[in-house]
Amino acid sequence: QVQLVESGGGLVQPGGSLRLSCAAFGRDFSIYVMYWYRQSPGKQREWVATIGRRGNTNYADSVKGRFTISRDNAKNTTYLQMDSLKPEDTAVYYCNAVKIHSRYVEDYWGQGTQVTVSS
Repeated sequence: QVQLVESGGGLVQPGGSLRLSCAAFGRDFSIYVMYWYRQSPGKQREWVATIGRRGNTNYADSVKGRFTISRDNAKNTTYLQMDSLKPEDTAVYYCNAVKIHSRYVEDYWGQGTQVTVSS
């Protein structure tokens, strides 16, 4: 079992920055691929970014060039640095840890942290 705890959300003005953290408790954090998703009211959950076990990254087109995902395996933590924030980035942000085994998939979610971009 792995518990994920997000933090770092809040209210920020357009053009501002926030850094979200996702701390993992439980099994060896380094074996998981880590994802960030977000969900706005009335919309489906949307994938934001991925970081692999070796640090390879991918981003949704909507955040590419503005957001940076990273991980610190020694601290069991994944980060999402969000710059040049826009009102449309307002959402609850969730981190997700996934490990695909031969016969099953481990899939864990945090409780989410609210990000509001508004003047």
